[in-house]
Amino acid sequence: MTDELPWPFAGRVAGLIAGEYELAGSYHFEHLAESLPDVVASASSMVVEATGLELPGAPAVAVVSRRDWVDRNIGGYTKMVGDALPAFNAEQSTPAEAISRRLVVTEVGALLGFLSKRVLGQYELVLPAEDEADSIAFVGGNILSMERSNQFSPVDFRMWIALHESAHRAQFVGVPWMREYFRGLISEMIEHSKVNDGRFGRMYARVRDARRASEPILDERGLMGFVATEAQSETLDRVQALMSLLEGHGHFVMDRIGERVLTSQARMSAILKNRRNDPRVQALFRLTGIEMKMRQYAEGEQFIAEVERIASLAVIDAAWEKPEALPSLTEIRDPEAWVRRVG
Repeated sequence: MTDELPWPFAGRVAGLIAGEYELAGSYHFEHLAESLPDVVASASSMVVEATGLELPGAPAVAVVSRRDWVDRNIGGYTKMVGDALPAFNAEQSTPAEAISRRLVVTEVGALLGFLSKRVLGQYELVLPAEDEADSIAFVGGNILSMERSNQFSPVDFRMWIALHESAHRAQFVGVPWMREYFRGLISEMIEHSKVNDGRFGRMYARVRDARRASEPILDERGLMGFVATEAQSETLDRVQALMSLLEGHGHFVMDRIGERVLTSQARMSAILKNRRNDPRVQALFRLTGIEMKMRQYAEGEQFIAEVERIASLAVIDAAWEKPEALPSLTEIRDPEAWVRRVG
């Protein structure tokens, strides 16, 4: 049962790492919260025009602290783990499963704590605390910090972030099957996450083989890929392919609209890309496997650009028709093969 899992501990771990920005409780925070719903409404209209995807209604817009963001995500993880592993509880678990449970919860807490210091916005139909959640959460302190440290125009920067999150909302609301497909992939990952007696042997063999071949022990998937079973690795590739498409499409929409309506678009884009390429951040991301997400941005953007060059941007619409039309990880890296397959 989900209440058997030690999620409060994950929150404590995350809180120790997250900290808070000094202006998080100031009037700047309140002004941000008052202005962002109108910004999101304007961004939504532009995204609909640019993508052709429908965006019915309006999302709830919340400006949250880092700890609030952590708690909202832990709520989503709690529900997803409970749905995927209803029998994964303290009374029935083996010692190996008990260790697995605690490791998973601790890792989630550490990652959320670190990410809470960097995330700017998040569309929350992906990991909702409630089934019908349709909201965009903005981490107010991080936005104010970025604006202050980089001397960004608040009007431009807030619209730019809203464009990106509105593009993600269009993907999950405007494509009717996307929500359940994504959750199905995550459920598969969770179902394969239990520790079993054979996994430690496979991990040892991977270390041994990597050393013999003088290859890195961890690839871009980090620890997640290292401990993954064969079945989990296959699902992980599908997750990476999907997220590459969604992130690449989201960035493309954000930048394409931004070039037209935001005077500081080029500078903001350059600074955010340099932020992602910070060697210190990349080192941690490689360990945890979040390097995978950094590659998703780059590979996804390149995929979208190549499809537009080879055929036209309208061809991307084929990906929204059915799950079978989504590009595989191999096709993300070979856009021409995907264009040939979908015609």
